Amino acid sequence: MAAVRRLLPAALLLLTGSALLRVSLLGNLYLRYVKEGLRPALIASGIVLVLLALVTAVRGIRPDEDEHDGHAHSAAGPRAAWLLALPAAMLLLFAPPALGSYTVARDGSGVIAKRTTFPALPAQDPVPLSLTDFAGRAVWDGSQSLKGRTVRLTGFVTPVGATTWQLSRIIVSCCAADARVVKVEIHGLPAPATDTWVTVTGVWRPGTATPALDATAMTPVARPDRPYRDTPQP
Repeated sequence: MAAVRRLLPAALLLLTGSALLRVSLLGNLYLRYVKEGLRPALIASGIVLVLLALVTAVRGIRPDEDEHDGHAHSAAGPRAAWLLALPAAMLLLFAPPALGSYTVARDGSGVIAKRTTFPALPAQDPVPLSLTDFAGRAVWDGSQSLKGRTVRLTGFVTPVGATTWQLSRIIVSCCAADARVVKVEIHGLPAPATDTWVTVTGVWRPGTATPALDATAMTPVARPDRPYRDTPQP
């Protein structure tokens, strides 16, 4: 029994390290939680934890000198450390989905960063824009560069009411913990299923409290590999 207890910390380290490697080294699941630039750090952390698990296991297999003297000491570590076991096991067995409409519905800020300059829009029609660019122009652009232009926006569906819905994106600077929401009200088309990714074509609706679009067409699209990067759909 004592030998098993000595191996428990190694098992926890191995579980946590394997979970990190599973989402960062074996695929792109890590992009659901952090930005792409953190992948090397996640891989390095996973490797270090696995190596520590092996070292801890080897030390746990060897009898401690104090145990030979009849003074056994617990090697199981602080009990609080075992709180890591459940999230690590969940991450290893099934990765939680990326942030979506649940997060948007509970974000009440709706703050759009102030901008003072806006480059001229390209001549093509419709104009592919990110939600961030569209919202910034709708709120802060005194020259009303969106007026009369047909634009194309891509995001996921967030229901607001019985007849109203939003096209949303979640932007992260580092990880999901610092996520901020960008959303545009969609008018003129029925709402697709919640969290569905769609590309919407339409024209800016001025005079609303929040950025809004009068939609004329909508196409379902696959969820982007990098859902937290707000880029226009070509």
